[in-house]
Amino acid sequence: MLVASILSEITEAITSTIGDYGLYAVFLLMLIDAVLPAASEVVMVYGGALASGAFAGQEVVLFGQTIEEGLPAYLAIALAGTIGYTLGAIGGWAIGLYGGRPFLERRGRWFHLDHKRLERAESWFDRWGEWAVFLGRLTPVARSFVSIPAGVFGARLLPYTLLTLLGSAIWCFAFAGAGYAAGESWEDFHHAFRYVEYLVAAGIVAAAVWLVLRYRRRRRRRLAEDSSPG
Repeated sequence: MLVASILSEITEAITSTIGDYGLYAVFLLMLIDAVLPAASEVVMVYGGALASGAFAGQEVVLFGQTIEEGLPAYLAIALAGTIGYTLGAIGGWAIGLYGGRPFLERRGRWFHLDHKRLERAESWFDRWGEWAVFLGRLTPVARSFVSIPAGVFGARLLPYTLLTLLGSAIWCFAFAGAGYAAGESWEDFHHAFRYVEYLVAAGIVAAAVWLVLRYRRRRRRRLAEDSSPG
């Protein structure tokens, strides 16, 4: 009950902020989410619902100009999320690149990147290479823990930026589209997607366990071969 209450309060705070500040809130929250989890799914789904005109008295405004509800507002919301996330991801990459692993070992808790999470991120990059960035951007929860490790592990800026842009665009346009279609019923989609998040998280854990077991089997095999007589 306590967890549900906290999540409800967070969701209410996010939707209230987006209702008050519209595009600017979407941009800023997605920029933060590239480094720290900021409920990007809620941000984009609610933003999409806002673009559909589902909430009386709430409009999508940019530099004092109201953007027409419907497709123009939807595109503005999705682009604000995509651009904000991409810029935040570049900032996270720079923190990782210039701070390096020693910085994360000392200050990783600031970014919810403890030693175990950093090791998992390293295994992820070892497994998928540069495509770890793209896959990470489409993975719930894990997507906020890609940016800084990418810099630590020396991901090249141009491929990193392009793959982040592609992955974040898919995420933002898809979830804004879901919110746009749901309208006032956006919360129904939000609650349903929570179960998908659990399944994805379970899948990630299962994949990690499989990789560890596979590594151990290979290691035992190599040790056996090395210890066998000529």
